[in-house]
Amino acid sequence: MSDTTQSLNDITFDDFNLDARIRGGIADAGYDAPTPIQQQAIPFVLEGRDVLGLAMTGTGKTAAFMLPILQRLTRGPLRKTRVLIVAPTRELAEQIHQTTAVLGGRTKVRSAAIYGGVGKGPQLSAIRRGTEIIVACPGRLLDHIGQGDIDLSGIEVLVLDEADRMLDMGFLPDIKRLLRHVPAQRQTMLFSATMPDDIKHLADDILKNPATVQVNAGAPAKTVSHALYPVPETLKAKLLHAMLEETRTSRVLVFTRTKHRAKRLAADLDKRGYRVAALQGNMTQNKRQAAMNGFKGGKYDILVATDIAARGIDVNDISHVVNYDMPDTVDAYTHRIGRTGRAEATGEAVTFAVQDDETMVRDIEIVLGKPIERRRMEGFDYGSFTPESQRPAPKKSVYRSRSFRGSQRGGLPAQKR
Repeated sequence: MSDTTQSLNDITFDDFNLDARIRGGIADAGYDAPTPIQQQAIPFVLEGRDVLGLAMTGTGKTAAFMLPILQRLTRGPLRKTRVLIVAPTRELAEQIHQTTAVLGGRTKVRSAAIYGGVGKGPQLSAIRRGTEIIVACPGRLLDHIGQGDIDLSGIEVLVLDEADRMLDMGFLPDIKRLLRHVPAQRQTMLFSATMPDDIKHLADDILKNPATVQVNAGAPAKTVSHALYPVPETLKAKLLHAMLEETRTSRVLVFTRTKHRAKRLAADLDKRGYRVAALQGNMTQNKRQAAMNGFKGGKYDILVATDIAARGIDVNDISHVVNYDMPDTVDAYTHRIGRTGRAEATGEAVTFAVQDDETMVRDIEIVLGKPIERRRMEGFDYGSFTPESQRPAPKKSVYRSRSFRGSQRGGLPAQKR
C-alpha cells in the first residue's frame, strides 16, 4: 500500500476542522468515516477552489460538497441566498435538500427545494422566509426567476450535480440561461458520473483552474457484484417471484423500462403479500415522494421503478438492484446499480436478459472490464427454455456460458407482510 493511500485511509471527519455543529450533523447522519470522494473533495472546497468531481452515484458526492458549503455558511449573513445547487430531477433535488437538513440540522442554515410537479406556494413561502441554499431543477427555477420570485445575484457557490444526466435530459440551454443570473465571481463545482465531450466543454466554460477529483469514474462501484440471468420475456415475472422467495435480501429496487410495467409488476407483488410500492412518471409528486419515503423509512421492502428513480434514491441498505428490463444505455445501467453497494457497503446487481439484449450486455462488460457471471436459478421451471443448449446464436451470446450457478445464497427470503 502506498503512503498516499495509507494517509487517505487514516483521514477522519475531524481532520477537516469543521464547525462543531456540523460535526454533530455528521453524527446525526450516521456517517462513520469519509468516503474517498469526500476525502479528496472536501479540502479543495474548503479552500474555495472550483472542483470537477468524477464519481459514480452512491459514492457520497452530496456530503462531499455540502459539508464544506455548510462550513462556509456558518460565517456571513443568514437568510440570504448564497448557494445554488442544480440537479436534473426532483427526486435528486429532494434528496440533496433532505441530506442538507440532516447535516445542517444543528446550524441555522436553511435550504429550499425548487422543482416542478407540485404547487409553487410552499416554494415561494420558503424563499420569502429566507434561505441560504436553493436546491433546484432548471425548469422550475427559471420560472421563478422569470416571475421575479428569486434573486440569484448574491450566489457565492454554484453546484451542478449529475451534470451528465442534465445534458442527457436536454437541460444545457437552461443551464446556460441560469449562468447569466449568477455572479461571474463565484466558486463553482461540477459533479458527473461520466465525462462525455459536452461535459468537458461545459467544465472548460464554467470552471476556473479546477481541482479534479476522481473516484472510479465511468465504472460501477467495486462493492457491487453482477449477475446475469438469461430468461425469456414470458418468464421474467415468475423468475423474480422465485428469486425473492429464495434469496436473502434487505431492500430490493426493481427497474422496469416502462411506467405501465412498473405499475403492473408492483401490483402483482402486492397481491403476493410483499410490502411494495411503484415509482413512475405518471404519479403525482406527492405520491412519488410518499413511495420514496416509505421505501427509505422501511414501510416498503421493494420499490419497482422506472429510470426516473435511478439518481434520486438515497438509501444505504439496498441489498439488490434487479434490472427486470435491460436499460437502454451503459450509463443507465451504471446509475441504476449505483443504488446498491453505496458508501463502501456490498450489494448485488441482477439483470434479466433476453436474447435481444446481447449487444448491451457486451457494452456493459466492456465498462466493467470483465464478463458478467451467467447464472441459472436452481429449481426454477424454465420449461423448454435451455440457455446451455447449442441453439444457433452468436459466439458470445448471453445465453451461452461456462457458468450457470444457482442464485441461492442461503438465509431468509424477502419479507412479506
